[in-house]
Amino acid sequence: MKNLKLDRPLAVFDLETTGVNPDKDRIVQMAIIRIEPDGRRTTFETLVNPEMPIPAGASAVHGIKDEDVRDKPTFSQIRREVEEYLQDAVLGGFNSINFDTPLLMAELRRAEADLDLRNVKQLDAMRIFHKMERRDLTAAYRFYCDEELVGAHSALADTEATLAILDAQIGRYEEVPNEVEELHRFCNPDEGKFVDRQRKFIWNDDNEAEFSFGKYQGKPLQDVCKDQRGRGYLEWMLGKDFNEEIKDILRSALDGVFPKRQ
Repeated sequence: MKNLKLDRPLAVFDLETTGVNPDKDRIVQMAIIRIEPDGRRTTFETLVNPEMPIPAGASAVHGIKDEDVRDKPTFSQIRREVEEYLQDAVLGGFNSINFDTPLLMAELRRAEADLDLRNVKQLDAMRIFHKMERRDLTAAYRFYCDEELVGAHSALADTEATLAILDAQIGRYEEVPNEVEELHRFCNPDEGKFVDRQRKFIWNDDNEAEFSFGKYQGKPLQDVCKDQRGRGYLEWMLGKDFNEEIKDILRSALDGVFPKRQ
């Protein structure tokens, strides 16, 4: 470490997981680098048996499949070693505050660990990145077009800058397509996956709409409507701040009409 001054251990860690829900998903790979104030480093890395199938979408991201972890230790089996690496340390990661730490805490709870991370100090490189490197239109115009945007927040100036940025992006990256249909798919990789624009319902393998959030996450909308408690939940949603597209889906479902995948 050349710049960061440590007065206590720092444990930088990363998780590969079965998904992005901290309460539902499990760790399939974990790495920790622990750095002591005197500069000594120790490293821990292992694949982890999540005790559940790894979805194909998750495997497509990190390349880890069920057969890779079938004979690996479960989190409960590595729990004590993980605790030793994290004990009395500040945590560090990339998007760890929002994702890795909550998921790790859930795994520790399930494994009945003694370590409590609720009040741990955390350093998140992604938050620093977003604070220090602007991601607005002016910054994008400077980066891609090598010019300063004059008249920012004027509708016409912003529109012309956006057009110039879009064209420069296509020229800069080989993997960004230059035809409209392909570029649309590049910009909308999840198109066709979600039922609604707010992504509260997702198409399942049977082409049924199912909840992607809340107490009925993973449950088909049609099944939820079959009992009174489920119908009461839909009626409760109708009184909340969901957009009209979702409310139309809910009203139709209560009338026995369910979304159909085109």
